Amino acid sequence: MLSSKKNINKAEDEMQNIPQGSWQEAWDALKRNKRAMFGLGFIIVLATIAIFAEQIAPYGMREQNLSNALQFPNATHWLGTDDLGRDVLSRMIYGTRVSLTVGVSAVAVALVIGGFLGVVAGYYKGKVDTLIMRFCDILLSIPSILLAIAIVASLGSSLQNMIIAIGIANIPIFARIIRSGVISVNEQEFIEAAEALGANDVRIIFKHIIPNILSPIIVQSSMGIASAILSAVGLGFIGLGLEASIAEWGTMLNSGRGYIRTHYYLTFYPGLIIMLTVLSFNLLGDGLRDAIDPKMRER
Repeated sequence: MLSSKKNINKAEDEMQNIPQGSWQEAWDALKRNKRAMFGLGFIIVLATIAIFAEQIAPYGMREQNLSNALQFPNATHWLGTDDLGRDVLSRMIYGTRVSLTVGVSAVAVALVIGGFLGVVAGYYKGKVDTLIMRFCDILLSIPSILLAIAIVASLGSSLQNMIIAIGIANIPIFARIIRSGVISVNEQEFIEAAEALGANDVRIIFKHIIPNILSPIIVQSSMGIASAILSAVGLGFIGLGLEASIAEWGTMLNSGRGYIRTHYYLTFYPGLIIMLTVLSFNLLGDGLRDAIDPKMRER
């Protein structure tokens, strides 16, 4: 029995569809893409700022000084202060942590749930596939931001509810992408060979199918984080984000729009960091797509 299992494992390893050197080739191609490396570098900087926000920020997130309210950028407050005398730079630094947390966590929620639904629908097909895809069609028929607004309005404004709302809104996207990949891989001959060797469904899915559909998942996850950050900013801008005392880019835009004509910096700098962050994730996503796809690498 043990020898039989070893033979199955050896045969399955030989049937793996992804060459071991393909990921190294993808990384080499990604390094040659200057725009993608700019995006990756900027994301690394943002992640570092988010992790060490307390050490980097010159002032506390809630630290107020009404005597310094609405100061233009100066030597003491590099990006100025808001209407409550809070340092704009410090709040942007703390807001980086919130935005990245929401973006990454929401995509993780969408990936886990959407991935499960996509794998089940693509592998088992039939009525299960029809039922899951019709559910995804219903979600897709509602604009993602409106769906997120409805969920947050129902559950209440909090970080966890924002993550849940944005994650649910992105579930059908991941479900459809993963379902398509599963169907494509499931038609390959090495899947039939694995079944002939006696591999069960769980083993086939996790050992053969999922490793072969990682490419579109990675690309969509990168772009999905950018979309999730924009959704979080949108919720904050319309007042459905976090409480005003918590630094979040969308909330900062909302509080600064009343002073946009007289104190432009209150909306300019948060808007700039939002634009650069979303651009960086999109550039990285485009670069990953080009690097992972062999046809794109040949160009």
